Amino acid sequence: MYKAVIFDLDGTLLNTLADLADSCNYVLAAKGHQTYSVEQYKQFVGNGAAILMKRIHPQGTSQEELDDSLAKFSEYYSAHKDIKTAPYEGIPELLDQLKQTGIHLCVLSNKPHEISIQIVKEYFGESTFEIILGKSADFPVKPDPTSCLYLISQLGLERSEVLYVGDSNVDMQTARNAGLTKCGVCWGFRSEAELKAEGADHLAHTTEDIYTLVAGGNS
Repeated sequence: MYKAVIFDLDGTLLNTLADLADSCNYVLAAKGHQTYSVEQYKQFVGNGAAILMKRIHPQGTSQEELDDSLAKFSEYYSAHKDIKTAPYEGIPELLDQLKQTGIHLCVLSNKPHEISIQIVKEYFGESTFEIILGKSADFPVKPDPTSCLYLISQLGLERSEVLYVGDSNVDMQTARNAGLTKCGVCWGFRSEAELKAEGADHLAHTTEDIYTLVAGGNS
């Protein structure tokens, strides 16, 4: 019986890819480096901004330049994070349904903590999510399970009572490392094949699939 759902943010609740791509390409173009298509960024994102910088810069780029690019990216993205970003179809309705059912809702992201809070509240309001947790100095980034286990402890629940929902290998690994049931969404940044390969317990092709999974387990 599920009493809570922990959602990944990028690629699960919000399609943030175009704004992330534009912000990365702004930095790369300014430095005279190759830029990439929005579609290509699906394979670059997911592990936090520092690793994202490594993936998009030429091999052998110095740490000093990567640090400079990260600072420029963070500044630009902070100011342009909501230009093209939007919730995926059916997500606001799903969240309303789950709230009405009495399900605790949380967000766990590798996006910086303050930006995670800002963007979640901008698109979903002040009270939809009980806890929003992004990347900070307090926890290692996903797929390390520490932040996920912290959320569960804050909710006062057992692992069996929590469903984890995400769109990537990082999310499935996080859920597995935390001992949670894994639900992969097929509308995000990564493929259904990747989710299956990472051992997703359930696959959601629509938001209704998530509601049925939670409601069915609670019937």
